[in-house]
Amino acid sequence: MSLILNILWFIFGGFASGLAWMLGAFILAITIVGLPWAAAAFRIGVFSFAPFGSEVVNRRVLNPYGDLGTGCLGAVLNVVWFFAAGWYIALAHVVLGALLCLTIIGIPFGLQHFKLAQIALAPVGKTVVQV
Repeated sequence: MSLILNILWFIFGGFASGLAWMLGAFILAITIVGLPWAAAAFRIGVFSFAPFGSEVVNRRVLNPYGDLGTGCLGAVLNVVWFFAAGWYIALAHVVLGALLCLTIIGIPFGLQHFKLAQIALAPVGKTVVQV
């Protein structure tokens, strides 16, 4: 079932969403200042192409010893991300999700936009796992 939903998602907006995140990752990667966030934006882009059957989790759950993105540095990077880009990207995903939830057919797609909004608020220290 998630294969069918991922195909429909990809055709009706997932491609555009994933491409926008990949473009953002590329732009962040070519700047020295945006390099710490480029990997997170790329991870969100891959997740945005096919979100059904995947879940966003904190990397500390997978690696109990932590890494650079799960400590104090990750918190600082998430705060900067939130004020620089995260809140309005998340707001766009929430608005799209709410509009999609107005129809019964759009509810599963709206829920995926809510997942994207969640990871867009604070992407550093998060990863995507298959469910």
